[in-house]
Amino acid sequence: MSAAITSVSLQTVGLLILSNVFMTFAWYGHLKTLHDRPWWIAVVASWGIAFFEYLLMVPANRIGATQFSVGQLKIVQEVITLSVFVPFAVLYLREPLKLDYLWAGLCIVGAAYFIFRSA
Repeated sequence: MSAAITSVSLQTVGLLILSNVFMTFAWYGHLKTLHDRPWWIAVVASWGIAFFEYLLMVPANRIGATQFSVGQLKIVQEVITLSVFVPFAVLYLREPLKLDYLWAGLCIVGAAYFIFRSA
């Protein structure tokens, strides 16, 4: 694997991880912190957080598109999403850790295999 390919992969994955942290807080953080406030306050707060998600996600996808297909980018995004969401749900939202997360993860590993097998 060339240094350029590795650099693109690392930049893409790094930006997508950071983007997903913001996305997860935007989508689910209000369930813990704003649960007693009107829904529209949660919407405004989530939009504010999502702005920072987009500042990271758009460049990640533009950089990643130089090396990956759109389908590959999407599957990478889904792997990262589950990898960020499970610790967030368990540690921040105090949801129980379920075996279902493992099964979902295995399905996504299968999706990654199929989307990258011909690359």
